[in-house]
Amino acid sequence: MLSIPVYDESGKQVGSEQIDPAALGGEVNVPLLKQAVVMYHANRRQGTVAQKSRGMVEGSTKKIYRQKGTGNARQGPARAPHRRGGGRAFARAPRDFSKDMPRQMRRLARDNAVLAKINGNAVRIVDRLAFEGPKTKRFSAMLKALDSTRGCTFATRGIDAVLYRSGRNIPRTNIVDVAQLNAYDILSRPRLIFTRDAFVTYRDGLGGAKDKA
Repeated sequence: MLSIPVYDESGKQVGSEQIDPAALGGEVNVPLLKQAVVMYHANRRQGTVAQKSRGMVEGSTKKIYRQKGTGNARQGPARAPHRRGGGRAFARAPRDFSKDMPRQMRRLARDNAVLAKINGNAVRIVDRLAFEGPKTKRFSAMLKALDSTRGCTFATRGIDAVLYRSGRNIPRTNIVDVAQLNAYDILSRPRLIFTRDAFVTYRDGLGGAKDKA
């Protein structure tokens, strides 16, 4: 069993939680993690670029002047790519860059990413975290106490509007619902932090059908 430390808001360790490495895939599959990260990167690309080819610009298809006898270099129509106002050679068109992975592979990649973070001692669990209202200064102080100021992914159970508004303006900090957690969210930041409720929800849901990784 793997042990994950549990801290309070001040950074003092108050316990630990256990998780079975077999439930996280047993070992880190690096090629799978790379495939997942490439997929998430590709799915963020818009692919909305558009350029006009020589057949799309306005102008005649007639040669500017005859081929021989003028003393000038040979020229084609005004819409030729090398002329000002001409069409683009090999014009780019809208393109769909999206990729897909089977759901089981996405879940395994997510769990492998969690396992990699645990092996690197980069996972924290925060207990008894209750904000009465949005407090960015308090949230930032908590991250400093947890040695997570260089960046973290903070997972909550459900959409916690108060915690989200407290940490959304802190650089390199992502606050996500644990049900929406994916491999890219985990690997893109040095630290992974769960609230205790979120960790229990994640651990109990391993292998289930409720998550949407």
